[in-house]
Amino acid sequence: MPVAAFIAKDSVMNWKVGSHGTTYGGNPVCLAAASATFDLIKSGLMANAEKVGNYIFSKISDWPSRFKIVGDVRGKGLMIGVEIVRNQRTKEKAADLRDAVVTNAFHRGLLTLGSGENSIRMSPPLIIDEEQADCAIRIMEESIAEVQKAL
Repeated sequence: MPVAAFIAKDSVMNWKVGSHGTTYGGNPVCLAAASATFDLIKSGLMANAEKVGNYIFSKISDWPSRFKIVGDVRGKGLMIGVEIVRNQRTKEKAADLRDAVVTNAFHRGLLTLGSGENSIRMSPPLIIDEEQADCAIRIMEESIAEVQKAL
């Protein structure tokens, strides 16, 4: 549901009330969805993101030592980045290997997203649990291993 907002200082906001409209402004269905989303976030989804995010990082932080094509694992909560490199020492970027891992994971049922020149973004939904996280971790490990083996 598309929602947008903007904030500015009073000195900039010198328009007459109602003189500015936005593409997504004033849609009551979208605003109801946004309000419900905020309620869900406040009711525990942020805590779950922290808990499951920490769980995921505890399982994948050793990937650079286990996989020669993983240069770094980073992120916070459920926003996770996995850097794919050709050489861990030089950190030579490997977009082709990253794309192969993303494609391999997709064919195994896991949707990830290429990010930047050579990273994979994993951003699961805030409702993910540890069992689902384990499934995603397994698929990523299999996908990375398969791409690495083909080198």
